[in-house]
Amino acid sequence: MLTAVLSLSGAIVYGAADFLGGLAARRLGALLATAVASVAGLVAMLAALPVLGGTWTSADLGWGALSGVIGAVAIALLYACLAIGPMSILSPLTALMSAITPMLWGTLVGAERFGPLGVWGIGVALVAVVLVGFVPERGAVRPSPRGLLLAIGSGLAIGGYYIAISHTADASGVVPLVANRVVSATLLFAAFGVVAVSAALRTRSAVLAPSPARSGPAPDDMTSADHVTTTDASAPSTTGATRGTALRAAVALALACGVVDATANVLLLLGIRAGDLAVAAVLGAMYPAGTILLAAIVLRERIAPVQWAGLALALAAAGMLALA
Repeated sequence: MLTAVLSLSGAIVYGAADFLGGLAARRLGALLATAVASVAGLVAMLAALPVLGGTWTSADLGWGALSGVIGAVAIALLYACLAIGPMSILSPLTALMSAITPMLWGTLVGAERFGPLGVWGIGVALVAVVLVGFVPERGAVRPSPRGLLLAIGSGLAIGGYYIAISHTADASGVVPLVANRVVSATLLFAAFGVVAVSAALRTRSAVLAPSPARSGPAPDDMTSADHVTTTDASAPSTTGATRGTALRAAVALALACGVVDATANVLLLLGIRAGDLAVAAVLGAMYPAGTILLAAIVLRERIAPVQWAGLALALAAAGMLALA
């Protein structure tokens, strides 16, 4: 029962982190928002370390670092597949693969066994994962082979994260998550630096490239420039202040996302350690539930009937698995 409660709670909290991260990504860009959130998560983990405790061993640090690499790959593939679309197909496919991968690992490699109620609970949970993650789109097109491969790859990577972090010892506490955050933050900021430098080089090349000679009378151009200078003298300061406020708000959202995400990871880790990996992974894949509920409450977005059905099945599956 404890595994079901912790895992489902972690999924909902993780969905809340996705909601905050999505708002931050609209303002900062997905890569920078994720990198800032990783640093905030690392700080939160370090702050919680004296309270939650944990022994430092090379094995646990290694598994934590590996989970950080896998997690960074999962995020990159997830953003890539959602950018291609359609989200209505690729998003639930990613969530389904992220549930099936550790479930198969736990049952085939870990020799986890379930009674009839547990088997039915996992089946209902897998259906709920697909329905909760379904994002209705008007006129959605058939996904491309590349989009399908990216979605499957992202789901496999998320499942790989569960498998890697499940190999850590209970006595390690949140130490593996600290290693995870150090590695993922380093990789994400490195990726952001590469993208930023590449963009700067492209901009510089465009500026230095020869342009065709201008035609037309110069006086009109001068008049237009004089108009901007004289009438909009106060615009830069106003615009700068507005941009500064928006930037601070975006960074605050990213920082909050990192702290909430770190909390979700702790809950999911405790859920894995409290019971079966298969149960924790399947219920952990319900993370879109937190996102759509917050979007409905804060942004007044409509929840589709199929998603309501998924939420009801998720609660039913959690109850079945808690009793199994």
